Amino acid sequence: MTSTMHDPRTYASSVGLDPARLPRHIAIIMDGNGRWAERQGKPRMEGHARGAHSVDVITEECCRLGLGQLTLYCLSSENWKRPKPEIDFLMALLKEYLLAERQKILDQNIRFTVIGRRAGLPAEVLAEIDENVRLTQHNTGLTLCLAINYGSRAEIVDAVQAIAARVNRGELEPDAIDEATISGALYTGGMPDPDLLVRTAGEMRVSNYLLWQISYAELWVTPKFWPEFDAALLHDALRDYARRERRFGGLNAGPAT
Repeated sequence: MTSTMHDPRTYASSVGLDPARLPRHIAIIMDGNGRWAERQGKPRMEGHARGAHSVDVITEECCRLGLGQLTLYCLSSENWKRPKPEIDFLMALLKEYLLAERQKILDQNIRFTVIGRRAGLPAEVLAEIDENVRLTQHNTGLTLCLAINYGSRAEIVDAVQAIAARVNRGELEPDAIDEATISGALYTGGMPDPDLLVRTAGEMRVSNYLLWQISYAELWVTPKFWPEFDAALLHDALRDYARRERRFGGLNAGPAT
């Protein structure tokens, strides 16, 4: 990432995007690192390393466009089933990313946060996560949210347990539980729901990702693998999003905004 001063609306217009029709929050399922590497005749680890570069590119572009939040599916709770050498590499890569990008994140005024269960993550990775969160907590630019050791069903279980504990303590009446109560108890409490969900590698499923939060998100899928995803493809997704009419279950809500 590089630190640049510019007007996001002017920049959006310069690349053919309508600044009035950009999503506030984009969530991405970054799929295909391993398959990209295999097709290149490279080890799967090389695909993950190239995928980290795509994270850098897309985060910077979201900053340039003045978007509110980017949430990236980095490691699902099911990914622990992969071979130990691959998991160890992913943990080392994550720690390296957190350290290498720290100053760039600060320079870009990015607010860094993480969702997912902490249990199982190495202590040294948790320490770097916590430091990035601490250093950027008062930043006012793009919120960069990494979903690490994340599964949406586990998130909902944790939210239900937290709400049940409040009821047991007498802080909440069962009849008072509503959608806002549940939303606030999720890992993403206080964040806007995603407007646009992007998935790479052509897979037509949501893979236990933000199941509650993407209820009305627009979906955009590309056959390109995540290491191939660049600013031009992001622009394609945003143009398609701007052409859609978001109804939220009603009629004639108008184009996406």
